[in-house]
Amino acid sequence: QVQMVESGGGVVQAGGSLRLSCVASGRTLVNVDMGWYRQAPGKEREFVAMTRWTWRGYTSDYDDFAKDRFTISRDNAGNATYLDMNSLKPEHTAIYCCIVPVPGPVPVDYWGQGTQVTVSS
Repeated sequence: QVQMVESGGGVVQAGGSLRLSCVASGRTLVNVDMGWYRQAPGKEREFVAMTRWTWRGYTSDYDDFAKDRFTISRDNAGNATYLDMNSLKPEHTAIYCCIVPVPGPVPVDYWGQGTQVTVSS
């Protein structure tokens, strides 16, 4: 079982920045991917970014809208991931959720409760 606690959401004006945090517990996650999805009002949940574990260290994947504005990172212990969001726009308003996809014979996706990001114009 994995539990996640997210923080860092809030209300920010267009052009501003926020840093989202997701701290996980319950098992060792150093060799497990961690990332973020978002869901805007009236829309389906969509991928934002992911840190992926490899033998050479973590790599990062981004959706196209996030590539130039968002940076995902991971702490050295592997149990936390951060999403730095810069130059925010109103269309970035959404609930941002942390995900930990745990592989295995029966893969399980663990989701955080989400943190609201609101960007005002």
